Amino acid sequence: MHRLHRTHRIDPIDEESQPAPPVTFTGRKTLVAAAVAVVLIAGALVIRPARTGDDARPPGPSERAAAAVGMGAPAAAVDLTALLADREKWVAAHPDDDASWAVLGSAYLEQARRTAGSGWYPKAEKALKRSLEVRPAEKGNFDAMTGMGTLANARRDFGTAKKWGELVRAQAPRRWTAYPVLVDAYSGLGDYKAAQKALERLEQLHSGLAALTKASQVYRDRGWREDAVLAMEHAGGAAKSPTEKAYVLFRLGELAFERGDAAEALGLHEGALRTDPGQPEALGGRARALTALGRGGEAVRDYRMALGRAPVPRLELELGELLESLGRADEARTHYGNLGALAARGAADGVNEEVVLGLYEADHGDPAAAVRRLSAEWSRHKNVQVADAMGWALHRNGDDASALEYAKKATEAGLRNAEFSYHRAMVERGLGDEAAARRHFQDAMRTNPRFSPLRAPLAKEALASVGQPAPGGPENMQPRTPWVEPELPKPNPKPKPGEKPAPSPSAT
Repeated sequence: MHRLHRTHRIDPIDEESQPAPPVTFTGRKTLVAAAVAVVLIAGALVIRPARTGDDARPPGPSERAAAAVGMGAPAAAVDLTALLADREKWVAAHPDDDASWAVLGSAYLEQARRTAGSGWYPKAEKALKRSLEVRPAEKGNFDAMTGMGTLANARRDFGTAKKWGELVRAQAPRRWTAYPVLVDAYSGLGDYKAAQKALERLEQLHSGLAALTKASQVYRDRGWREDAVLAMEHAGGAAKSPTEKAYVLFRLGELAFERGDAAEALGLHEGALRTDPGQPEALGGRARALTALGRGGEAVRDYRMALGRAPVPRLELELGELLESLGRADEARTHYGNLGALAARGAADGVNEEVVLGLYEADHGDPAAAVRRLSAEWSRHKNVQVADAMGWALHRNGDDASALEYAKKATEAGLRNAEFSYHRAMVERGLGDEAAARRHFQDAMRTNPRFSPLRAPLAKEALASVGQPAPGGPENMQPRTPWVEPELPKPNPKPKPGEKPAPSPSAT
């Protein structure tokens, strides 16, 4: 049975809840209608002054984007642009509207996600802090506090995100928007059990796209692939807009690629791009899948298109390695240089790119610098991504004994990742443990045999060079002398009629 079924059960509400009288069918319809009315009225008040009673127009672009941002869902580019313009104009005339400042800050964060532009983060921080100035945290400005936690997670400052999320939870334990922040923060800090608990609480308080996408993330981190896929498929059923559906297709494509199904990943990313052509994440995912399918020229095209829309250091690293694998070393060096420039720009805006920079230095630069960089990152964030990068940097710097400790942390937490298995196998091979190396090379090949255009061929060659176990099984498993069939006692013959049975050996 899938764990999804277990975690999605409706558990009893905790001690905060008060008993409520039973609701009849008519009562339920009345309550639903009232709840919908309250949400719509509140949304209208946040976006613009209240409409007159006879105005029955459907929500406009800015209202649609505000609703998506408030629910932790992706927003369409055109709607988001409208929301930004609307709220910027509004707060210029109403600088003490704390709710609108919080909406504006969250809209800046969504724009940063869509464009990968780190310059949106300082704008988001300024708007959210202004909201907290008007209405401080101690007075219950939960939207701005949640926004600050989301901002910290986006910058990969998971310790700060945890503080904001826990502050909201302490003041309003039943406010569901705190729990996605906590899931990401705990995962980034490497506390996967706490992330699981935060998810379970989220699922008790809220159902919908945000809860299901976080469930898929947690299940993936625990190594529960089928549950991760099932949760994301359920998220697709909960998605309401084309932008939300495209995001779900992109995430399903990433899950398919991680388990080695490049053809399915390609189809899912293409579906995401048909649904939302302006999504750069799906372009990067399609480039990854095309690389695995051996369609390098098309992959280069997609990587360049993705970087033109969303300059992400990790995509620069992937494109550089693809070009290097194609024998285009000069072009690869250009993209490696771009990676450093993008990471420096992000650092100026508070974005943490230490893992990508550490992996780049380990493979293409100075492994000793990678060890120093990742040692500092490990002191802040003890998650599996940092553990894997740290172990690999130590290996590349010639310290396999220390590297093994980190490689084990990366591969034994649950996440099934071909690159992690390959890194651990190389460390074990360096230590002379061929049996363990063989096992982890095989894990890498089973998980995703085309995980990297540079390292997957090396993993295949290394597995062939390690060879097969010696015949006869492990040492001391075979007996030292040939096996001889023991002489078993013969059964007593059945007595003939009238004869007494022969006495048994025990009787004598």
